[in-house]
Order: sequence, then structure tokens, then C-alpha cells
Amino acid sequence: MRLLIIGTLDGQIGAASQIAMARGAKVSHAEDVPMALEVLRTQGADLVMIDVKRDIKTLIDSLEAERISIPVVACGIASDASAAVRAIKAGAKEYIPLPPDAELIAAVIAAVIQESHNIVFKDPRMAQTLKLAEQVSGSDASIMITGESGTGKELIARFIHNKSKRSDKRFVAVNCAAIPENLLESELFGHEKGAFTGAVARRIGKFEEANGGTLLLDEISEMDVRLQSKLLRVLQEKEIDRVGGNQPVKVDVRILATSNRTMEDEIRKGTFREDLYYRLNVVTLALPALRERPLDIAVLADHFVKRYTESNGLPTRPLSAEVRQMLTRHVWRGNVRELENCMHRAVLLATGAEIGPDAIILSGGGVGTNPDPLVAQAASAAASVIGGGRGMVGKTVAEVERDLIIDTLSHCLGNRTHAANILGISIRTLRNKLKQYNDEGIDVPPPAGGEPAGAML
Repeated sequence: MRLLIIGTLDGQIGAASQIAMARGAKVSHAEDVPMALEVLRTQGADLVMIDVKRDIKTLIDSLEAERISIPVVACGIASDASAAVRAIKAGAKEYIPLPPDAELIAAVIAAVIQESHNIVFKDPRMAQTLKLAEQVSGSDASIMITGESGTGKELIARFIHNKSKRSDKRFVAVNCAAIPENLLESELFGHEKGAFTGAVARRIGKFEEANGGTLLLDEISEMDVRLQSKLLRVLQEKEIDRVGGNQPVKVDVRILATSNRTMEDEIRKGTFREDLYYRLNVVTLALPALRERPLDIAVLADHFVKRYTESNGLPTRPLSAEVRQMLTRHVWRGNVRELENCMHRAVLLATGAEIGPDAIILSGGGVGTNPDPLVAQAASAAASVIGGGRGMVGKTVAEVERDLIIDTLSHCLGNRTHAANILGISIRTLRNKLKQYNDEGIDVPPPAGGEPAGAML
């Protein structure tokens, strides 16, 4: 992980750097915000730690304007509570008091880079998939990973990278569905200063960030056809052209791509280029849906219960036998992601010695149902967060859906990414819904400070 520290941190910069490096981070330093922005444009980083005495709001505003999505953590002396409040209001994700505590910095770094990418499984179908993934990981071949939403496609991509000869280099993921079409080219290939309005300086793209390592093109089937032709040329020539540039840049990147669609159908519809598909599809890994690997349901449920019990500081409660039967019979339209959300809610709602049926909220309000994936899944995901919602009798399905989305977004203080995760829908679906509501004259909560540019309306 690459950590950028901005400011002097009251003389504690050396200690903070040493702690971070001991946890595996590569640390760079900038004295002020302008220097930091130059580092981010040309080198990139995974996390920024900034002295509260520096202009955090200018940093956050500049990152948003230049569409640089990166978490920012503020640091300052422990007694300066007002500075901590100002930092959070300006858009910082967290506040770390100084002098630095090794375990606290380690926890922040772990949360950012998500150190735990272990794949939990027991079912033979998943074992077979992982065996094939490990078999092909040692090559530089492009791999297409397919499967329904929530099956763990990015987790498999990280598994392949970690088993590859590029594991000591960067793994960079780009969600093609979350970034507006007119910005995705710049996000992938970078841009030169003045290439378009808002391009205040040269910025490297994800291909250059991933040079020597692995680039994951998540939900590539959502990419515009015109950009697909440029991507095809990059894969063939192994060089990119920054937007507004006239000098090609050589890159050495292994490409992994994911999609929750049937790619052959997209080709027939003309929404995906056949030649690009065959360039990417040297090997296909098809992830089975959770309902197709029933032996994984119980072990995954136990895994998520343990994770969220520990992270919330709650007493350990096992799943009751009745709950295990409920989970096994459920359809799991949202796959592992839906199961994770369900277990997180259950941990928070449970009150007895065990996690019983009263703590389990399944999509559709019951077991084995096949609800509409947006309305019913969103209802179950949002129910424990927003306390149910408004009365539904007399409303249309569209009105109930709208109220759920707006209420959840309000609960998340406008954070599109968090709201989409709670609702169990993609950020692209959420963005399209919010645009529709705006067009209809409905008030939509403004984006939260520090929200990734690709998630904005």
C-alpha cells in the first residue's frame, strides 16, 4: 500500500512513517497540499494522512475536481477536538490523534487496503473454480471472470493476482459501471494538462498506476463501445495515449475483466465488441451462484457473524439451528453480498444467547422467495438501517422504491457508495435512479464530502 503524508504532523511524521512502513506501506511525504496533489497526479497513492493544520477542505475539493478518488485521514494532537471536528466536516474519513498509536494506524491501513481477502468455501463447485483460478494465475493471459452480482468476482481477481508472478506489484481495480462514460477514458489512460475543462495538470491513469502489475476492469460489459475500440488497441500495442497527449506510453499490465452479463448476448446486441471479447477471454472463470453451492452458505454465514461481532464489539452468539435451515432454503438473489448484509444485520439485531429467526430479515420478507432484485432486496437491506420506512399501503411500487432509496441515502448523509451497498444495488443503478428523480423535480440529498467522483450524480 502507498501512503502519502502531508505536513509535519507536529514532529511526529517520522514515527508515523515508521509505523506505516512496518505494516508494509510505502510512504511518501509532501509539505503542503499543492505538493501533495502533484504526487497524486504523477505517482498515485492508496491513502492520504494529512496534518489538521493543513487546508483539508482545499485538498478534498481539489481531489473531487480532478476526480481523484482516495481516502483522506486527518492527524493532530489528541487534545485538539475542534480541529478533529473541522477535519471530518471538511471530508476526512477518520481522525488519528498524535502521538501516533501503532495499533490505530495499523487498523486504519488494514481498513483501507482490506488486508483480509481470504476466500471462505466448502462446496466442491467453488473448490473446482479456485483450482482452475490457481492453475491459470501463473501466466500473463487475460482472464474473463463471469458470474452474478455478489458472487465475489473481484475477490477471485485478487486471488489470481496474489498467486501470480506479479504479486509484488500493484493490483488496481476500475469499476467501469461506476464511472460516467465521458470520464472513464481519462480514468483509464490519464490526461495531459488542459486536455479538457478541469484538467489542471497531467495525471496518470489506471494503466500507468498498474504498470508491472494487474489491472481489473470490473463490469467491463458496461463500457461504451467507442471506448472499447481504444481499449482493444491498448491490449494489442501495449501502449496508451493520455487524453490530450501526442506521445504514446508503453505499459506492461496483465488484464482481468469481470461481468455479470452473458457476454455472447452483449455481442449479439452490438453492445460489446466481439474482437475485444476474444482478446480478453483467453480463459473464462464462471463463478457459481451461492444457491448453486449450498455447502458454502453455512460456513460463510459463520464467517460473517464472527467478523461483524468482532468489529462491533458485541458478544459472541452462534446461529440457531432454525436460522441455519432458513439460510439454506433461501434463494440468495444477491449471492454472497446479500448473505453478508443479512448476517451484519443479524449481529446487530440479536438479543438472546443465539442469533434466532427474529434477527433474520430476508429479501421478500420470507424464505425461498424470488423478489424483484431492486425493491425487495433493497427493502430488506434498508429495513434495519432506516427503521422500516413509511406506510406502503396505497403507494405504487415505484413510489416505495423511490422512498427507500431517498431514505437510505439520507441516512448515509448523501454518500452514494454506502447507500448503494446497503440497498444491494450497483452504484450505476443508484446514479440512474437519482438522475430520474432529479428530472422529476424530487429533492435528492447532495453527495457527501469526499465521495468518489464516479459515484456522484
